[in-house]
Amino acid sequence: MEKSLHDAANTIRNAKRLLAITGAGISADCGLPTYRGKGGLYVGGATAEGIPIEQALSGEMLLRKPEVCWNHIGRIEQACRGVQPSAGHRALVELEQHCAVTVLTQNIDGFHGAAGSRDVIEMHGNFYHLSCSLDAGCGLKTTVSDYADLSLPPPCPECGKPMRPDVVLFGEMLPESALNQLYTAMSRQPDVVLSIGTTSVFPYIAAPVIECQRWGGTSIEINPGFTEVSTAVDIRLTMTAAEALPRIISLL
Repeated sequence: MEKSLHDAANTIRNAKRLLAITGAGISADCGLPTYRGKGGLYVGGATAEGIPIEQALSGEMLLRKPEVCWNHIGRIEQACRGVQPSAGHRALVELEQHCAVTVLTQNIDGFHGAAGSRDVIEMHGNFYHLSCSLDAGCGLKTTVSDYADLSLPPPCPECGKPMRPDVVLFGEMLPESALNQLYTAMSRQPDVVLSIGTTSVFPYIAAPVIECQRWGGTSIEINPGFTEVSTAVDIRLTMTAAEALPRIISLL
C-alpha cells in the first residue's frame, strides 16, 4: 500500500488537471450514517410508511404526497446538520495548490463547497438549494443554511406553493447543466481521474475513469471495497478518503 500511495502522489505531482469523482464514502468519513444497512437511516430499505425509500424519495411522491417525500429529505438533512467536512474534503481543496481540480460529486450535502473547493459539479444537486417549481409555482429559487426553521414541505415565500429541494429524486432525469459541466471537464482530458468512495454503478460516474485511459490519463481509485471500476484503474488504494488523501498531500 505504501508503494501505491507514493505512485499516486508522484502521478498527481506531475498533473496539470485532475478530475475527482466522489460518492457517499467521502461523506461517511464525517460520521454520517448511510441510508441502509447496519447503523443506517433505513435498515432494510424500508420507511415508517412501509414503502421502500426509493419510492418515498421519488419525484412522483414529491408531486403526489410532498409531505412524505419532505419528511425523509428532512431526516437526511438533519443527519448532516452541524457536521463538518471530512479530512478527505479538505485534502481535495489542498490539491488545488498543485493542479487544477474539478470535483464531480454524487452527494447532495454541499460539503465540497463548504470545505472550499472552487470547481464542483453537483450531479445530483444540493438539498440546501430550494426552488418553487411544484404545481405551476412561481419559480423562485433560494438557498438555506439548514432546515431547522423550516416547516416541511416549506411554502414558497412568494406564492405559498410547496417548494422542492434542487436534488435529483428517484425517477427523475439528471440536470442538463451538470451533465454539460461533466462533458466539458472530460473534454479537457484531465491527466488524473480520481475515483473516491463511490461504487461507480452509474455509467456517467464510471465513464471518466474508463475514458481517461483513451487520452493517456491515469486513473486512481480510493475505496476500501471492491467497485465497478476496481479492475480498470491504474492505481488502487483500499483505504478511506480520510486515510488516503491526507497521506497523498503529505507526499507531494
